[in-house]
Amino acid sequence: MKKLLPVFLLLLASSAIAQEREWIPYKKFVESLKLDKYYSLPAAQRDKIDLSLKIIPQNKAIKPGDIGLAVVHSGGRTPLPLDAEGRMHVVPNAKWLAEDAKIMTTMPTGEKARMAYILNALVPAGTQWPYANLMGSVEQSNEAIGKVAGAFSLFAPKMKWIVLKFDQPAKVTVQARAGALQYATDAKHQIRLKPDNALLKENPLMVATARPLEAELMEDE
Repeated sequence: MKKLLPVFLLLLASSAIAQEREWIPYKKFVESLKLDKYYSLPAAQRDKIDLSLKIIPQNKAIKPGDIGLAVVHSGGRTPLPLDAEGRMHVVPNAKWLAEDAKIMTTMPTGEKARMAYILNALVPAGTQWPYANLMGSVEQSNEAIGKVAGAFSLFAPKMKWIVLKFDQPAKVTVQARAGALQYATDAKHQIRLKPDNALLKENPLMVATARPLEAELMEDE
């Protein structure tokens, strides 16, 4: 998503200098971000979407990818790897939730950060896919957000677009019965698509000239 999901942002503060130290209890981290609720949804209700988290330091001088995170639990220590943009996947670990596991960090003293959701569509394998397999992720993401948000679903974001991101100029053709629909990348090598109800029902083949790097789910700007 171009706009990071504003729901359930978790403000986190560090408490020591340079070396690793306790940051937040693992259970609090998981429950505050509703990860337990999301992963309790049946797999069929989230099989078209990918949920990741992004750590956003308040201090812009801190590079997210330089932050170290690890869970210390009864079985030892397990790193939580971040990419260069500060993204990570956290699937709740039932054993760690049941014990007094802690998340450790290397963030400098007094620095604050927030966690935000990143929700992407899962691109099926290859460069040809049934329309609903990709574009159905928009509806599925909104249903999942509503179930996880619960009583706060009224204030939750609503996804409306998929933005396919390529590393080169590319085209996507929707082979609809009424005639082929072609979409070309813009100057940023991106194609922005909005689900069409008739096409979701027809479910024609989508053909891309290259495989996208990712497919961001986005709200209206």
